[in-house]
Amino acid sequence: MKVSNFTSNNGNTIANQFLITEKNKQTFQSYKSIIAVKNYKTQKTYLDEYYWNYSVTTGKYRNQFLGEGISETRKKIESGEYKLKNLNKWAKDNYPLLTGAIRN
Repeated sequence: MKVSNFTSNNGNTIANQFLITEKNKQTFQSYKSIIAVKNYKTQKTYLDEYYWNYSVTTGKYRNQFLGEGISETRKKIESGEYKLKNLNKWAKDNYPLLTGAIRN
């Protein structure tokens, strides 16, 4: 697992915006909340049902992570291409050491 910060257009590190890369998936985390997961093995993308559109800053980096704007994201949610899920509960249940370390 590799955790890195997002970077600005001029190469500066962006605080509190993280890209978590694993063998078959990438996760976007903003502050302590998981926003989106791209699973390359299953070809599915999940967005957190509560935090996916939480703030302007979250939206900016979510758009960068997904490679699209909000209108395209909304269409993909409506069509079922993107699934809404409680990703933060899922992460807590499946990665208790990681999420415990991040959240404390």
